[in-house]
Amino acid sequence: MPAKKIALFALFISLSVVGGMIKIPLGIASIAMDSMPALAAVLFLSARGAGLIAAIGHLLSAMLGGFPLGPFHSLIAFEMFAAVWLFATLHHAGWRKSKWLVFIAVNGLVAAVPFYFLLSPAFFYATVPGLLIASSLNAAAASVVMPVLAGIKEKVLL
Repeated sequence: MPAKKIALFALFISLSVVGGMIKIPLGIASIAMDSMPALAAVLFLSARGAGLIAAIGHLLSAMLGGFPLGPFHSLIAFEMFAAVWLFATLHHAGWRKSKWLVFIAVNGLVAAVPFYFLLSPAFFYATVPGLLIASSLNAAAASVVMPVLAGIKEKVLL
């Protein structure tokens, strides 16, 4: 991997850690702005790279929050990888508008489904509204930042 890509990967992971410190008070301590940098990273990295940033960002965010869901954070990190990988795949395929709705639906609703069975239906129903809000906020922030980053990419970086 070229040094420029490694530097971008490290930069977006660092931004994800900073985003992980911005907690959204929605009942679960690990809901944060940690996926926004991974969404923006699709401009510079592959779908796999952006997904890894999301997974690592989630784990670091959960660590900063004290791992409130314990070992379930491994599952959540995998789900974050999948949600951002799908978002990046749609982005690279030219699905400029629907990728946002897909990310919000996958990250805010589909990712919570295993917890219906693993923890309880009550946990699922209590979590989904907060996850949808957090996913929407992360997507909204990324949608504002990405056009600026695209301009920088064309002029300076690559």
